[in-house]
Amino acid sequence: MDTVDKEKRSWKLKLVHEFTEYWLSVLYLALFFGFFTNYRRLLLAHYDISYKSYGFAAVKALVLAKVILVAEGLRLGRGFEKSPLIVPTLYKAFLFTICAALFNVIESMVGSFFHGRDLAEAVGELMSRYNYEWLSSAVVVFFSFIPFFALRELRQVLGKGVVFKLFFLSRSAMENRILTEHITPRESDDPVDT
Repeated sequence: MDTVDKEKRSWKLKLVHEFTEYWLSVLYLALFFGFFTNYRRLLLAHYDISYKSYGFAAVKALVLAKVILVAEGLRLGRGFEKSPLIVPTLYKAFLFTICAALFNVIESMVGSFFHGRDLAEAVGELMSRYNYEWLSSAVVVFFSFIPFFALRELRQVLGKGVVFKLFFLSRSAMENRILTEHITPRESDDPVDT
């Protein structure tokens, strides 16, 4: 009976962890894609061009957050565990930039079909938009993913809750906690003559 209770607790903890990870990812991605969409709207408004693709920012955040969770569940990028943190961070940023670009392709195709265009017209519109707009969007997405994955990698290295405490506890409380929990006195490399 004790093992059944442990399995239930383990399953519940994993479910809560996955749920939290998913919604934190959705929050970050939704904020980013929302700000980027608003930036795009304001920039185009300067040239009297209307832009109304707000709904896709939320959908994109929901989908990409799930893709990130599934990829991490499949341990994608874990071959870099012994590498400096910049390596898996840049790898994942690049990989998920490609995912975001694929989502943009799907978004464009669905939008074309929604507006009554056939496959040839949808592909033609897609190819006409495959220019500086897509390249600049990919660059912005890539650089927005760097801090996102850097924090995720830091959390894995430092342990559960440490990054949160570093950002949201006062510095004096955190310094005291670090001193008592993480730092042990190092023996001097040079013997001191007495």
